[in-house]
Amino acid sequence: MPELVVKSVTMEYGTVRAVDAVSLSFAHGELTALLGPSGCGKTTLLRMIAGLEAPSRGQILLDGADITALPAHKRKFGMVFQSFALFPHLSVAENVAYALMIDGVPKADRAARAARLLDMVQLAGYGDRRIGALSGGQKQRVAIARALAQEPSVFLLDEPMSALDAKLREEMQVELRLLQQRLGITTIVVTHDQREAMTMADRVVVMSKGRAEQVGPPQDIYQRPANAFVADFIGRTNFWDARVYGGRLMMGDLSLFMTPSANFIDGAPVRAACRPEKASLTAPEGAANTVPAKVTFVRTIGPTRDVHLSTPLGPIVVESPVTADSYAVGQVVSLHMPPDAIQVFPAEVAA
Repeated sequence: MPELVVKSVTMEYGTVRAVDAVSLSFAHGELTALLGPSGCGKTTLLRMIAGLEAPSRGQILLDGADITALPAHKRKFGMVFQSFALFPHLSVAENVAYALMIDGVPKADRAARAARLLDMVQLAGYGDRRIGALSGGQKQRVAIARALAQEPSVFLLDEPMSALDAKLREEMQVELRLLQQRLGITTIVVTHDQREAMTMADRVVVMSKGRAEQVGPPQDIYQRPANAFVADFIGRTNFWDARVYGGRLMMGDLSLFMTPSANFIDGAPVRAACRPEKASLTAPEGAANTVPAKVTFVRTIGPTRDVHLSTPLGPIVVESPVTADSYAVGQVVSLHMPPDAIQVFPAEVAA
């Protein structure tokens, strides 16, 4: 049975609905990422779960008990804020043990627990240092250790890696995920970084305009997006507008076969999509779904190469390994998109 349940939670600020009747469950020991663009409601939802804001409507349940009106300090959820919110006048160990001091835990016990937690986050021997002497990654570890000091049942993190540089951010994503798996603690992470969500999460909640657009394992969402917004937000996607006739996509005089995930009536406007890695510039002679194209730009990124194309569908990007054929700007090529590589969405839900 899920440990934490959010039922039809809504948050309104005057006429603005920041969170719109969101219902979610968070299983024990699972890491869930709330993913979406700025202003989509993910941080507001996290703050309601934490007890820092009261929802306009809906319920929040923990092990079946209604905690909607329970103050934040009584929930004893661990939380890491975007700014880390560490006390600069306290040492590292004192920061970690602060909540234990407030709770009246004896000095020796809280010192021992702080030392264990600092060892857990790879900061053994840093207890006497001041916060100002730490790097960004070290400050993040202190914030994590402090949030874990009270042994919370739920661990909440609001954009925890946003202040770190790209390389350190990726390292910390792995470290945090390994720590969460070792502790087996229910964890919710707010992020706008799809790579972060895909790296860390057991489940991803993609949010837009206060609503949960899709919930599921990262690869399921990537391979089978529920709508054009999700397809656009998770990974890279080439989009073009079309109409459906007789099970085919029609764009003026050009037509493409598709393998639709839903039935569309003839003449329906749709938003078609194809991931860059699903398209290719090689195809058997006479193969269906081949479109004339011209190379406009080539970019090599490590083991892969992005080939940007001008096509009758609009700009298209194809990703290929660097070991494949090379292409020059201005070169005329044939773009191939197999029917099962094309995803089709109703036009009205396009991003």
